[in-house]
Amino acid sequence: MTGRHTPRSILSAPGARSLLSSSIVARLPLAMFGIALLVHAQRLSGSFAEAGVVSAAYALASAASAPLLGGLIDRCGQTTVLVSGAAITAVALTGAGLLPASAPPAALVTLAAVTGLATPPLGACVRTLLPSIVADPGDLPVLFAFESTVLELTFVLGPPLALGLGELWSTGAALCLCGLVMLGGTLLFAAQPASRRWRPAPRTPRARGGALRSRALRTLVLLELTTGVVFGATEVGVNSAAHAVASSGAAGPILGLWGAGSLAGGIMATRMGGAVRSMPGLTLLLAALAVTHAALILTTGSVVAMGGVIVLAGATIAPTASSIYAMVEPAAPAGTATEAYSWLLTAALIGEALGAAVAGWLAQSIGAEAAFAAVGAAGGMAVLVAAAAQIGMPSSARHARVSAIDRPRSTDTTRCSSLPI
Repeated sequence: MTGRHTPRSILSAPGARSLLSSSIVARLPLAMFGIALLVHAQRLSGSFAEAGVVSAAYALASAASAPLLGGLIDRCGQTTVLVSGAAITAVALTGAGLLPASAPPAALVTLAAVTGLATPPLGACVRTLLPSIVADPGDLPVLFAFESTVLELTFVLGPPLALGLGELWSTGAALCLCGLVMLGGTLLFAAQPASRRWRPAPRTPRARGGALRSRALRTLVLLELTTGVVFGATEVGVNSAAHAVASSGAAGPILGLWGAGSLAGGIMATRMGGAVRSMPGLTLLLAALAVTHAALILTTGSVVAMGGVIVLAGATIAPTASSIYAMVEPAAPAGTATEAYSWLLTAALIGEALGAAVAGWLAQSIGAEAAFAAVGAAGGMAVLVAAAAQIGMPSSARHARVSAIDRPRSTDTTRCSSLPI
């Protein structure tokens, strides 16, 4: 990689550092919401079943609302949607944190659902803005890889921070703090010149299918769904295997190694030039992800072996994710970039939930090996989807970041005039 295509040179652009740093501050609490709501619900109710309902309400609401909020941003701009969503989310989390133990379970379920519905699509917004940071499009793969790598820190630090605050202070206070930090970080991000200047691209009014009318984007969404299944099933498989050979507490450090591996893989990808720029390259990354995660089936009898393999498996995550993200913008129909990124989030959430459910049933009925077999099957499906996407595609398109298949052209400049930007 030349010195020109380095994170340091790219981040020297005016406003680049403050944009990325404010987005990371705002997204750190997002990595804490799920576990914080789960633990708080269990503390209030004394029931893991009720806590599971609360967690599911949050996850399903997030999956349902992400494309809707992304589409609204594509029509109205970022500022109003981000600030309004963050404010509602902070109020809902604070309300959940202040609920007394005598509160009916439906109250916490409702507040968790409101949190999921209102959470602003910060990841989609920042990725929509990344092209505006660089003057040379050749810098984008490095920038996407760098953003994905730094984002891994939120997943490494977020859950332990949420649990630690719950133990040292209270689970309710942890939720309130999450909401306030997310609100402050979102306000800081929304105040950045790049975010305030951003305006939706022209789009066809009332176009059917939205961002999903692009075949290339549908392929990327399906890849996120299948890799989401891999991750959800892996988490359950690790917990099941750790419980069988050691204790349930051993799963935490092993999953921490998973995150550390992803962070290391992202750093390596960034230093080597960033995200891959072709579908064949992405297919190879997905194959590496599938093989290394499926290899966990060989480690169920040893915590040490599981820890070693999961570091290698984790190293494939950030490079794969950054490559998929880098392919979204050219694949999205004009004027739907934020919605397109939001669909990837929805697919990932659904995939993780599906993977956890299937792997949980398999682990309970057969054992951890069966859960990891599901991991391998889902990874293989991702590879097949990527390979099939290249069949019939012209050579020039196969070796582009993603062919902008089905992208409509429009001169419509409709705006959401009722929402001030």
